[in-house]
Amino acid sequence: MLERYSTVREYNSEEIVIKKSRFIGYAKPVETEEEAVAFIDEIKRLHRSATHNCSAYIVGERDQHQKASDDGEPSGTAGKPILEVIKHKGLKNVAVVVTRYFGGIMLGAGGLVRAYTDGAVAGIEAAGEIVKVLHREVFVDVDYTWYGKLENELHGRGTRLGGTEFMDRVIVKCLPVVSEADAFIAWMTDLTQGQAVITEGEELYYIEGE
Repeated sequence: MLERYSTVREYNSEEIVIKKSRFIGYAKPVETEEEAVAFIDEIKRLHRSATHNCSAYIVGERDQHQKASDDGEPSGTAGKPILEVIKHKGLKNVAVVVTRYFGGIMLGAGGLVRAYTDGAVAGIEAAGEIVKVLHREVFVDVDYTWYGKLENELHGRGTRLGGTEFMDRVIVKCLPVVSEADAFIAWMTDLTQGQAVITEGEELYYIEGE
């Protein structure tokens, strides 16, 4: 799994008008190629009467799933520009559709490339760009006498926390970045003089800065 990657936060859309043609940019985070295809099909059903529903997606840790569709526009004027926007922004696991309702004025090849580029950018900006960072769950089980010191040290270190359980003992769910997890466990063992019971859980993505 990638330690970090950029994608979009949520499904969203934005409309722009260029020489009377309406361009509606849609963007959505997707985990698989099947999800990307299903999303594109959904937008096509939503806009059956549109002149074109052009699209592109990039999915996979190594960007191994990529596809662009001009959906009837001149070759290379729609799908490829949308794909290039995704690449330029360094996004992964995202699908983008730009729907066009023709307004009666021909744009020419260059005009189409710019219009679909702008439509893709609008959709992505509406969906919100984020960075996802891989963290590892580390459960720290300590006696109550350690909790105050533990809380202060974790706060000072800026460790992401996932909650605390107060039972016979205190269990703090810590979420260090995956590449720092082993060092974190060593630090925690030293901090508690080996008295903490430390167990590891899953690796999960969280949004950077939140």
